[in-house]
Amino acid sequence: MRLSLATILCPKITRRNCMVACALALVWMFGGTSCKNDVAHSGITDSELEKFRGSAAVESLLSGMTLDDKVGEMTQLTLNMLCEGELSEKPGVYVVLDEPHALDESKLHAAFQEGRIGSVLNCGGHAYPTAQWRELVSGIQKASIAAKGIPTLYGVDAIHGATYTSGAALGPQQIALAATWDTALVRKMSEGTAQEIDACGIPWNFAPVLDVGRDPRWPRFWETFGEDVMLVGDMGEAMVRGFQEGPVKVAATLKHYMGYSTPWSGKDRTPAYIPERQLREIFLPPFKQSVDAGAMTVMVNSGEMNGIPTHVNRFVLTDILRGELGFEGLVVTDWEDIKYLVKRHRVAATYKEAIRMAILAGIDMSMVPQDLEFPVLLKELVVEGQIPESRIDLSVRRILSVKEKLGLLEEGGFELPPALTEDERQALAGPAARAALECITLLKNEGTHAVYPNQPLLPLGGTGTIFVSGPTANSLNALNGGWSGTWQGKNPKYNNPGRLTAVEGLREEFGASRIAFEALDDMEFGAEDIQRVIQAMEGSNPEVAVLFLGEMPYTEIFGNIGDLRLPDNQLDLVRAVAATGIQVVGVFVQGRPRTFSQVEQDMDAVVMAYLPGEFGAPAIAQVLSGAYNPSGRLPFTWPREASSHVTYDRKGTEDVHKNAKKSAYRPQYLFGHGLSYSEVKTTALRILNEGDIHMGDELLVEVTLENLGNRASAEVVMLFVQDRVASITPNMEKLRAYKRVFVGAGATKQVQLRVPTSNLGFVGLKLKHVVEPGTFGLRVRDQLTEFELKK
Repeated sequence: MRLSLATILCPKITRRNCMVACALALVWMFGGTSCKNDVAHSGITDSELEKFRGSAAVESLLSGMTLDDKVGEMTQLTLNMLCEGELSEKPGVYVVLDEPHALDESKLHAAFQEGRIGSVLNCGGHAYPTAQWRELVSGIQKASIAAKGIPTLYGVDAIHGATYTSGAALGPQQIALAATWDTALVRKMSEGTAQEIDACGIPWNFAPVLDVGRDPRWPRFWETFGEDVMLVGDMGEAMVRGFQEGPVKVAATLKHYMGYSTPWSGKDRTPAYIPERQLREIFLPPFKQSVDAGAMTVMVNSGEMNGIPTHVNRFVLTDILRGELGFEGLVVTDWEDIKYLVKRHRVAATYKEAIRMAILAGIDMSMVPQDLEFPVLLKELVVEGQIPESRIDLSVRRILSVKEKLGLLEEGGFELPPALTEDERQALAGPAARAALECITLLKNEGTHAVYPNQPLLPLGGTGTIFVSGPTANSLNALNGGWSGTWQGKNPKYNNPGRLTAVEGLREEFGASRIAFEALDDMEFGAEDIQRVIQAMEGSNPEVAVLFLGEMPYTEIFGNIGDLRLPDNQLDLVRAVAATGIQVVGVFVQGRPRTFSQVEQDMDAVVMAYLPGEFGAPAIAQVLSGAYNPSGRLPFTWPREASSHVTYDRKGTEDVHKNAKKSAYRPQYLFGHGLSYSEVKTTALRILNEGDIHMGDELLVEVTLENLGNRASAEVVMLFVQDRVASITPNMEKLRAYKRVFVGAGATKQVQLRVPTSNLGFVGLKLKHVVEPGTFGLRVRDQLTEFELKK
């Protein structure tokens, strides 16, 4: 039986008397701009926006489309809505289908012939082999073209490799990629991701995340590139260019525009309160940088800022994004977020009203994603005159333009790209494996080496037993993190075969006979389990204990926590092992800095592995053995206490009473911190173009690195600049340039860094970027100098 459009509509919303006007009447904190969509507003007008025109092909196609075609083009459904079987809810998992995930002809007819939908996203709950993807996508495109003559735009979250493609290389998550400080490598890895999903027939990737990670409580912190604006912007641009300018082209998505990463509570999708200066200073620049790089699409923040849900915030979605940044691409909602305007934010009484508000604010496409009520209600709004059809045309023009750039409008319709050969797939794994090595960050290295008593504990030497335990020691899922095979990344069934857990990596690196292992597979282990570990350790008579700590995978609300401190049972494990007198190496496998100051002194060495992906186990092992000299550097500040997180670019007024222990700036580890097995001395910081430096000039700085060790070392030279006096309270310092360089054993290298003086500015009193003359301090590690910037 063929399903009609009506049979798959959601039930009509019946809630009445929602408190609507209160939120819409709130005055936007940003200079008094109103968020209400049906009143006059400052900024770019619809008539100005409608001057945008697509190519001749796009305009020709648009002119022949019916209103049904247009509203359908703005609709995105999840793959589940096109497959056989009934949808079901499973605990901790979003709506899924029973196996197998085969296309349902009646659902395809309802979606494309009746709904005229323009986009599909997602998998059916887990990764598929490339061949299955190609069959699914081919079937969907045939149905779309047969129904309306236009291919659909298929999107997927491939955030650290092709997340939902079986056998595809899964590299480090974004927070770990940031720790490499290697934008060229990030671009290369992104090119591989593009090739993998392109071979599946998928031309749209929902990455990169450009949220700036200012609060490590936030459960999506690990999806960010860390806390620094410049590093986030550079890494994001590298990823965008990798997706869109590599051997194949897939559309990048800048998400989640913007202010999503700093909710007041630290919990996902809860309110943020961000003054406009902070919004423009911290959260907007990475998006601007990637818009300038040509990013094709933007996904919207699911939360709200200052009481205004972003999906109805015209100031953010239109005035800034379109008017100031000049973005002409496609803006898509996140999952079900127009409905959440009714169900969660309560700024609309009905779904229809929410649709009106979102479209007029600047939304082009709704990730609906599990019914076809959206195009029906959107059509009604146009027919009733509540939304002009010219506004619909504008969104459809943007959608079609993205399809055209991806080759979907070429004569002959959709054609599957060539499948990758096995050799080609293996070659794509190289950058992911390299990134796993480069990200591992050595934070502490004290204690005594097993062979050389005048050297620290790491790299591990000797021939004695290495005892291994901890809750993340034997989990590939822990290394991969969320968005790995499945949304939450917890199911080992969908891990790629042959990839190693951390303890398996140590066995390969050191030899199985040297590794004694006692499992702690349950994160909720207790005192009896700890005692079992101690007994096993003492029975193995080891030289050193390596404890793998941290978190199991999660994403979004499933990673909400009430306390940033490392769980008590893990703290107790460290205490108990250290109490035996053995030297302890703590390896953190986690995507955010859980605090552990209570036991930091009990560890002789500390390593941050982040979420290094499926090549993380050999990478960790090679760092511990010394086969690889660690080069990772923290892309965030690691707080000492759970309630005392302050980012490195703090204001001086956040660092008062330095003589008072509890109010001084005392992080556990500083932003940019990371050790290696070579002592590299920094000297001779100087300004090469010293003299009269005027606004508009370029600052050229040089510093000398001297490797005093017997190992080549990859170093990250970071230039921090402090504005001594400014019209608003200046930051203590800000990263203004950096460079990753190699220094040979015993070698000396001069490193030059360039800083346009335009980059020395800030968002000033009138909420515009300004550069002010005056004295600026420069710092590279412990080297300091200063200069005068003149008008």
